[in-house]
Amino acid sequence: MKSQAIQCFSWATPNGHKIHIMLEECGFDYEVIPVNIAAGEQFKPDFLKISPNNRIPAILDPQGPDGEPISIFESGAILIYLAGKAGKFLPQDVRGKFKALEWLMWQMGGLGPMLGQAHHFRLYAPEKIPYAINRYTNEAKRLYGVLDKRLSSHPFLAGKEYSIADIAAFPWTRSAANQGIDWADFPHAKRWHDEIAARPAVIRGVAVLQELRKPLTDEKARQILFGQ
Repeated sequence: MKSQAIQCFSWATPNGHKIHIMLEECGFDYEVIPVNIAAGEQFKPDFLKISPNNRIPAILDPQGPDGEPISIFESGAILIYLAGKAGKFLPQDVRGKFKALEWLMWQMGGLGPMLGQAHHFRLYAPEKIPYAINRYTNEAKRLYGVLDKRLSSHPFLAGKEYSIADIAAFPWTRSAANQGIDWADFPHAKRWHDEIAARPAVIRGVAVLQELRKPLTDEKARQILFGQ
């Protein structure tokens, strides 16, 4: 990597893959620094300096907007920053820009957190709680319904063009079956998902750090990962 490469502190999760995909789509030189969240590396002091919420991903750009280094945490903020730096994947017109930002916020505030809960209670929770499983599976289905309806009349979330809204939402839909979703119920979302999955930059992005991620079988790792 070049000395001025963007440093990406990350792991192979949906939120991490958002940034891996965006970096690949934009063609930036970048260096990935693994942060093993099952081993507690997100709590190390050096990482907390750039990500005080102890969550991945975060980036450090040696060439910030004023020529000085800048660090950014929160995947949505990183996507907006990288879109501005590249001049890509965020519409330039005001209406188009805010349509993309609407759907980005929808992913950040709804799709990601709720699909994460569905995934957790269906697969990882030590106790199978029917109420929680039903609650979050039903919410996952509702959100996929919102996605499907939007994509029934638009090629992409922001409209005609692929944007950071799609880059943000796509990684969360890669585990649809684990969230209790049958793609047959959401044909427009499935069309969108398959189209994005076939993009070369997306294929490269979702492969980043994948070989380091192991099945979650260790009890200590569970306690670290789930904040116990």
